[in-house]
Amino acid sequence: MSIKATRARILVTGGAGFIGSALVRHLIANTSHDVLTVDKLSYAGNLASLAMVEGDSRHRFLRADIGDAPALRRALAEFQPDIVTHLAAETHVDRSIDGPGAFVESNIVGTFVLLTEVLDYWRGLGEGGRAAFRFHHISTDEVFGSLPAEGVFTEASPYDPRSPYSASKAASDHLVRAWRHTYGLPVIVTNCSNNFGPHQFPEKLIPLMIIKALAGEPLPIYGTGANVRDWLFVEDHARALTRVFEAGVPGETYLIGGRAERTNLEVVKSLCLRLDAVRPRPDGASYLDQISFVPDRPGHDQRYAIDCAKIERDLAWRPEVDFDAGLALTVDWYLAHEAWWGPILAERYAGERLGVAAQ
Repeated sequence: MSIKATRARILVTGGAGFIGSALVRHLIANTSHDVLTVDKLSYAGNLASLAMVEGDSRHRFLRADIGDAPALRRALAEFQPDIVTHLAAETHVDRSIDGPGAFVESNIVGTFVLLTEVLDYWRGLGEGGRAAFRFHHISTDEVFGSLPAEGVFTEASPYDPRSPYSASKAASDHLVRAWRHTYGLPVIVTNCSNNFGPHQFPEKLIPLMIIKALAGEPLPIYGTGANVRDWLFVEDHARALTRVFEAGVPGETYLIGGRAERTNLEVVKSLCLRLDAVRPRPDGASYLDQISFVPDRPGHDQRYAIDCAKIERDLAWRPEVDFDAGLALTVDWYLAHEAWWGPILAERYAGERLGVAAQ
């Protein structure tokens, strides 16, 4: 059953984060759906990322933790969602190395609490409401482990998580599927590749390198920079998520990728060249001169790559923004929005290296 032609009520957990806020902005700008954003506003949550929808009659915000069962119960009862799309999570591999407990608490226990409350809510709906309802769980390709030089992840790939982060996401994926098999909850799971774009918290590779480059600091690349990721522009991901919960089939998994494999070194070189073009260094040198190499991340997966043929075939979604265009848009956005990232550097994260506890 498709909800595309109807005005549905969408509850988005983690909607003040990077991907979540992109989804919320997309829903308000490009659909008729009503949206409730639920976010506890941890270090990476940022209400400034929702400034474009502030005051819109179709959007409301609730500050709440997905581990807070009474708050979730009230939100579900009052908002009466047709769709719950679950993005709330701790997401940074390096932070999971230093402090895995927060990842277990948020990604595993939080998902369990959310599933428990959503199941009770779903059971209380009428027959038509239960049939139309969807619980959409958003996960990562990192649950599948590391690829060799050839091959891709598919929906049938075995799970082989290698970091506390990916292990916690794998656990949450299994919980979600268990709630379908055991209790009949209509769930859909998506696993995506590395996202990039505006509003990304500056602990992640692309925004961190842009900001360090502008500050004249070294651009630290793990190991030799040969690790490969498939890059997906965040606004393409938001379109894919919308397509999945509007038309996806309960019980199915869809992999979402950008078909844009790049080594980390290639990514950093590309953004340096963009900066050279649009914000030249005062001394006339290239930002490429700031690249440096540092000891690798513990357990660093070598390569991720996604085969997104299923979502392309079954749901007619394809990425519209290629990597080079998306990177140019991203660099330009950070150049124009220091008012967004400046306070983060001053108050939450100053660009220091994380994830070295195992070394």
